[in-house]
Amino acid sequence: MAAAKKAVLGPLVGAVDQGTSSTRFLVFNSKTAELLSHHQVEIKQEFPREGWVEQDPKEILMSVYECIEKTCEKLEQLNIDISNIKAIGVSNQRETTVVWDKITGEPLYNAVVWLDLRTQSTVDNLSKRIPGNNFLKSKTGLPLSTYFSAVKVRWLLDNVKEVQRAVEEDRALFGTIDSWLIWCLTGGTNGGVHCTDVTNASRTMLFNIHSLEWDKELCEFFEIPMKILPNVRSSSEIYGLMKAGALEGVPISGCLGDQSAALVGQMCFRDGQAKNTYGTGCFLLCNTGRKCVFSEHGLLTTVAYKLGRDKPVYYALEGSVAIAGAVIRWLRDNLGIINSSDEIEKLAKEVGTSYGCYFVPAFSGLYAPYWEPSARGIICGLTQFTNKCHIAFAALEAVCFQTREILDAMNRDCGIPLSHLQVDGGMTNNKILMQLQADILYIPVVKPSMPETTALGAAMAAGAAEGVGVWSLEPEDLSAVTVERFEPQINAEESEIRFSTWKKAVMKSMGWVTAESSESSDPSIFCSLPLGFFIMSSMIMFIGARYISGQLLFKLDNFIS
Repeated sequence: MAAAKKAVLGPLVGAVDQGTSSTRFLVFNSKTAELLSHHQVEIKQEFPREGWVEQDPKEILMSVYECIEKTCEKLEQLNIDISNIKAIGVSNQRETTVVWDKITGEPLYNAVVWLDLRTQSTVDNLSKRIPGNNFLKSKTGLPLSTYFSAVKVRWLLDNVKEVQRAVEEDRALFGTIDSWLIWCLTGGTNGGVHCTDVTNASRTMLFNIHSLEWDKELCEFFEIPMKILPNVRSSSEIYGLMKAGALEGVPISGCLGDQSAALVGQMCFRDGQAKNTYGTGCFLLCNTGRKCVFSEHGLLTTVAYKLGRDKPVYYALEGSVAIAGAVIRWLRDNLGIINSSDEIEKLAKEVGTSYGCYFVPAFSGLYAPYWEPSARGIICGLTQFTNKCHIAFAALEAVCFQTREILDAMNRDCGIPLSHLQVDGGMTNNKILMQLQADILYIPVVKPSMPETTALGAAMAAGAAEGVGVWSLEPEDLSAVTVERFEPQINAEESEIRFSTWKKAVMKSMGWVTAESSESSDPSIFCSLPLGFFIMSSMIMFIGARYISGQLLFKLDNFIS
């Protein structure tokens, strides 16, 4: 019996989508933007101490290889020829920081994740010696915060001897997740390419968003040697070839931080177009064209994309929310009130209201528009009637309220309010969340039928690169997108009342922690004392207190008599 003939499709493009919670590899038809197949692997997060968030860089790398191999197997089962994959794009969680040894290829420490708070004392120390109020923001578009990569590298240099030694011996390389993956996938110790793109570089606080180069003054301020930094490239060009696996020899030719990738995937190529991505965090980006717009309302100025070495750079205003989908994972893993993430919709649907319960998931402080590291998560408005369904509903509402805050800031900065909100990301499959978002914003929410816009953006950049040329980014060639539209179903007054109550809850979440270093604020200090010493010292304090009180009473009796 003759073998079945393989399906003939237009050129295909693959995309690595490496996020905080999972890794995926997706393959698209470059002529239709149709998603043909994908595979996903969940990534572990480690919490070695309160506020610390780490991941294993090698686990992240192996998850990429696994996703590529499994997706290729699925394509073969669909009778699709994987030799038709002409390019690969990379999209990644931003700011997450890796330092590795270029001789051995081994990470010198776990990846310090963007959500990590250990660098608060580093931030406090740096803030005391900033040479002028506008020094950082004017160059980077960013506030000094634990969020960005430079302070994470500074912490590693100050606290990890292996990193210190590797830098001294010229063995250390630094990169965000895109750099780590591209270096490994293009050969690693055997000629791996150490690079990043302008979008990821713009999230490090070491990159000048005007000159599009690493900034000597910034590196000197953070005391980070420039020799460990990757080469900065555009978001769409051939960086190198895959050196192993089923796609060996295929060029890696697209690289975008995940939120920029989603902006491209949503085809927000014009000034004023915006999208909101609901992932581990929540990120609203508005394309501001070729001009840097600096926010007066707590938003970030960032590089949106540069789609080719000779193409212009585009900028964006960004509102960043630390905790969105992560609150669902917290309800699953920490509280155990759901067994899987999709159960939250069922719980919320049972009650249809939070019944006055409000949830502020400030697990990593508050990002835009507050930039308040002292905030911590709270659930308030509880009564004996409150149950897990109300808490589930309040968690979904919290995501929507946070989006409302950054959208309001965006509207004030841009001057022209958005008439609708384009959305994407895994959480947009939750219909209750999408309807809540429309109600709380009081504008329509528009969701594409294919929500994998982050991966699509990376694939578009890869396919359009010079030397690949299988994906046209000309407006007339872009595929039409079918959408689902959610209209507001409550009146504007009710929307405002709910939002103003949320704002009261936000105010109560602030000021919960002081800016002490983690070393000096360890609540377990007494746990390290020997038990006998603790008991004996307690008895001495008790006897002393009894003696002192007895003496005071004796003197008081004498005084009265």
